[in-house]
Amino acid sequence: MAGPRRRRSSGAVGERLRVSLRLVWKMGGWIQTLYLCVVIGVLLDGSWAKKSQDMRCGACRALVDEMEWGISQVDTKKMIQTGSFRINPDGSQSVTEMPYARSESHLLELMEVICEKMTEYGEKEDPTSHRKTYERIISRDGKRMDVSETKLNSEVTASLKFACETIVEQYEDELIEFFSHEAENVKDKLCSKRTDLCDHALHIPHDEL
Repeated sequence: MAGPRRRRSSGAVGERLRVSLRLVWKMGGWIQTLYLCVVIGVLLDGSWAKKSQDMRCGACRALVDEMEWGISQVDTKKMIQTGSFRINPDGSQSVTEMPYARSESHLLELMEVICEKMTEYGEKEDPTSHRKTYERIISRDGKRMDVSETKLNSEVTASLKFACETIVEQYEDELIEFFSHEAENVKDKLCSKRTDLCDHALHIPHDEL
């Protein structure tokens, strides 16, 4: 009687082994699937981060262009009064005049509306690096420009406008600092060195910044 019991025990062990092997195989497939999902997720996240970074960089560059254009359109003779309008004991007032262009009042007014200009931009992708840049699709005199290689849709303009508004909100002090006086390479200094919005801008010629 002992012999048959041992044979049955051996068969049971073999069956459990086969079940265990199947579970290991299934677990291995599940782990492989999970690993693949993780890898795809990392790649997509990196791609999204790159796209988002390109968008923020493009918005900053466009913002600088539009701010400089807006400032250039102000009559240099236009003045604004600053200081206190209170009457001093001697009957005078501590009021001074300064050019309206580049004054804090002017810059704040510009920043309130400047991001609306992002609707006049389109998206281009570099075929080699796949980095995205943003360029005007309508000239400032209203004429349409060459847009043969430019992506035009409401999603692009809405995203660019949102990125612009975020920059204005987060970097208002820096914008006032940079535009309160004339300076060279503002895109480089503001979008890369000060805010780090453009991680690759230092490798781009200044005439493209």
